[in-house]
Amino acid sequence: MIFRTMLPIAALLLSGCVAKTAWNVATVPVRAGSQAADWATTSQDEADRNRGREMRKEEERQRKACRKQGRKDC
Repeated sequence: MIFRTMLPIAALLLSGCVAKTAWNVATVPVRAGSQAADWATTSQDEADRNRGREMRKEEERQRKACRKQGRKDC
C-alpha cells in the first residue's frame, strides 16, 4: 500500500531531477565556451594594469642605466 502511494510522488520528484540534469548537460558547452572566451581575451582593466606595470619596469631600467653611467641628474 505504501509503495503505491509513494510511487507517484517519487515519479514527480525524479522527473524534476532528470529535467534539471538534462538542462545542465545541455548548457555545459555554452558555459565552457563563454569561459574560454573570457580566458582568451584581456579586459580593459587588465590591459591598463599590464601597461602600467611595463611602464614602471621601463622607468626602473632607465634609472639603473643612468646610475650605472654615473650621471647625477637621474
